[in-house]
Amino acid sequence: MKNIAVHLAEGFEEIEAISIIDVLRRASLKVTVVSVTGDLAVTGAHQIQVTADKLFEDVDYSEIEMLVLPGGMPGSANLKAHGGLREQILNFNDNEKPLGAICAAPMVFGNLGLLNNKKATCYPGFEEELHGAIITGNDVEQTGNIITGKGAGVAIEFALKIVETLKGKELADELKKKMIVK
Repeated sequence: MKNIAVHLAEGFEEIEAISIIDVLRRASLKVTVVSVTGDLAVTGAHQIQVTADKLFEDVDYSEIEMLVLPGGMPGSANLKAHGGLREQILNFNDNEKPLGAICAAPMVFGNLGLLNNKKATCYPGFEEELHGAIITGNDVEQTGNIITGKGAGVAIEFALKIVETLKGKELADELKKKMIVK
């Protein structure tokens, strides 16, 4: 079973995090919710507290097949500031393992130089953080091993793109139909 680590930092966007976790679990993907705060309880941008499965330092990243970063502010900035997470993102990218970020979080990839000459999208106003990217403005964009999404309103579409990438279009379409996604 594929194991995906969804990373939470203080100030994450709740709709994005929960929608992504939910859709991926509906697809029978193993999701580990990871706190980068040093505490399992992480508070989102709208004061909703979520309990992570593991602390960053307790995750064996050799067992993880994809890293996902929900957006929100200051959550995305807090993810960007986490040295260990940045190191894992670079390692995953070097090994062409899948990476996903939505809303403001694609700035983490942009600041690491991972978006050079790649199509990407983000929440309006964060384009300058996607250094070297070809900004499309699309709701969801995938180039190679990197999937980016625009914001909370497309969190389910973003998650379904992850499902399609990891488990195929047929399952993604089946989930879309069951969830009544247009």
